Amino acid sequence: MGVVVAIDAGTTGVRAFAVDELGQPVGWSYREFPQHFPQPGWVEHDADDIWDAVQTTLAELTATLDADGQKIAAIGITDQRETVVVWDKRTGRPLHRAIVWQDRRTAARCDALREAGHLALVRSTTGLVLDPYFSGTKLEWLLTEGGVDPSDPDLAFGTVDSWILWNLTGGAVHVTDPSNASRTLLYDITKLEWSAELCDLLGVPMRCLPEVRPSSGRFGVTPNGIPVSGIAGDQQAALFGQACFEPGMTKNTYGTGSFVLMNVGPDCPAPCEGLLTTVAWVLADGTTAYAMEGAIFVTGAAIQWMRDGLGLIAEAAEIGPLAATVADTEGVYLVPAFTGLGSPYWDPYARGTLLGLTRGAGRAHLARAVVEAMAYQTRDVVEAMCEASGRTVAILRADGGASAMDLLLQLQADQLQVPVARPKIQETTALGAAYLAGLAEGVWSSLDEVAAHWALDVEVAPRASAGAANAKYDGWKRAVARSRGWADKADGI
Repeated sequence: MGVVVAIDAGTTGVRAFAVDELGQPVGWSYREFPQHFPQPGWVEHDADDIWDAVQTTLAELTATLDADGQKIAAIGITDQRETVVVWDKRTGRPLHRAIVWQDRRTAARCDALREAGHLALVRSTTGLVLDPYFSGTKLEWLLTEGGVDPSDPDLAFGTVDSWILWNLTGGAVHVTDPSNASRTLLYDITKLEWSAELCDLLGVPMRCLPEVRPSSGRFGVTPNGIPVSGIAGDQQAALFGQACFEPGMTKNTYGTGSFVLMNVGPDCPAPCEGLLTTVAWVLADGTTAYAMEGAIFVTGAAIQWMRDGLGLIAEAAEIGPLAATVADTEGVYLVPAFTGLGSPYWDPYARGTLLGLTRGAGRAHLARAVVEAMAYQTRDVVEAMCEASGRTVAILRADGGASAMDLLLQLQADQLQVPVARPKIQETTALGAAYLAGLAEGVWSSLDEVAAHWALDVEVAPRASAGAANAKYDGWKRAVARSRGWADKADGI
């Protein structure tokens, strides 16, 4: 059947990742691309840099596969979701730098929409909240303040998946999938179509939006005839790659941020406080899965801050061993609200806060506080999710770069008081995109076959008592309270 290649276009780089029929990795390539911070709270990417990284990694991976006699059966795409790209369909050129999901420039606009009474419409239609995290107000900003002409007949808007697909197909296909569309503030997740009412509210011409097709199915072909047959936003792809196909199954991806998703089945649930409702995927036969999501903005990014901002570590991999050199933070808490707080608080005006310092606190205590913050933020979300869904999490499936830390898994199990399981293949985001593409092209025949490929690496059970875990968590909640509302709304961000 050949191998399936996933293009995983993340926040800081692009990975091209190939798997065989057994879901086993057979090759990969990775390239970082530059980050741009033109003003405090603003985060941008050059869309051409993303495409260049896609081309480079695909070329390197294809060369490796060719040398081994491997043929590519299909390509899947997964991406950083809410990031906005606008381009000219005639020239294929970006019209502005991409505005990244972390960007906070539209915080005041979100406040104004909320104060004008539009939150109920947004919640009931999209399952989202009014927060600058999502694409809609970013696109509105581009059309009103970013110099992009909304009357331009060649204007195209898309999340990163549609930008990559457009380029992969030589400009033949302007399409996205429901998992990405459901992150834009412009998509009706119950009707599974663009919302004319929300497009009108934000001044977005519907003609510039991509067509929405099922997450698994042939979208188009590359110039050399390879089908592009799977698309999903990164977190939904990770849920799929973790084989969380049954309602109640839950995963957390510890990446730049962390994203907890629970499969809640084929029926769209009512909006719930502090959490998002999103489309997980739509298969070729129309089978739809929804998910509850808790979006945590900064987890792994705090490790990068320790490395690049403070110079306390030389490599990100040092954080776990350094944190393990102390048995406790000795009361030090870091709330990494560098770009505000996501679920369940949704406070764009929160700011990073370091509390509990004494003369005895050192770099190891700060390192452990960074790791503990990942576990505390995940507990914040899981508790809200269980309360809203009426379901309990029996086991948390963990993936993402930081899940390689056994210390983090133990801290997480202690805080949740349930086991945490890490799979052997931790590139679950890329794996999910590959599975969606391979299902469409017959590499795999069913979800059951895909699920059979999931293999456990390690499962960590709680060691600390509930009382001890709760005592530490109480300190975390006090620290979060200190961080909230720190930025002055009058200053915008």
